[in-house]
Amino acid sequence: MDQLDILKKEWQSREQEFPKLTHKDIYPMLLKKSSSMVKWIFYISIAEIILWTCLYFLVPESSKKFQEGMGLEPIFMWVNLFNYLVVFAFIYLFYKNHQKIQATHSVKELMANILKARKTVHYFVYYNIGMAAVLMVLANLFYYFHKETLQTILESDEFYSTIPADTFIQFNIIGGLIVIVGLIVFYSLIYGLLLRRLKRNYKELKKIEV
Repeated sequence: MDQLDILKKEWQSREQEFPKLTHKDIYPMLLKKSSSMVKWIFYISIAEIILWTCLYFLVPESSKKFQEGMGLEPIFMWVNLFNYLVVFAFIYLFYKNHQKIQATHSVKELMANILKARKTVHYFVYYNIGMAAVLMVLANLFYYFHKETLQTILESDEFYSTIPADTFIQFNIIGGLIVIVGLIVFYSLIYGLLLRRLKRNYKELKKIEV
């Protein structure tokens, strides 16, 4: 008999010594835990947008000049503006989800709000990964169809002067794929952990409702 079995037997033998929790005791705990998780999702989304904003200011001037030479600077400006508006909209939804869960007064209502919160996070993750993938594809297609301009700009730069346009595009695709994989790992680790906990809470609430 291993140690886990011994612990289980000991717990079962002492089970009568501990007070049994009722549904009324369990519900407030699940409410508090769910509210805390959605609050963390809200905080992490704010930290994320602050991080991306800081990284933007760390982009080398040579990279900005490169985009300007390719005629992509105005396009990226509008894309960034659109992206910020969408992300701020999601942050607002995370805040509203937290407020709704805090104000919940029934098991059924809490279950519905947890499902809504999880769905909002899923859409947020899909949007960010999808946007990164679309930008990577469109940018590289643009480079491919404007190879002559790309090659001229590369040759005028000391660092890129020896790199052919095709090689630059290949490296750009690899870099984009690394970013996308990094985003998938990040969201799986951070948001995925909170979503799994919310799912456990939902299952526990379902037992109470039954």
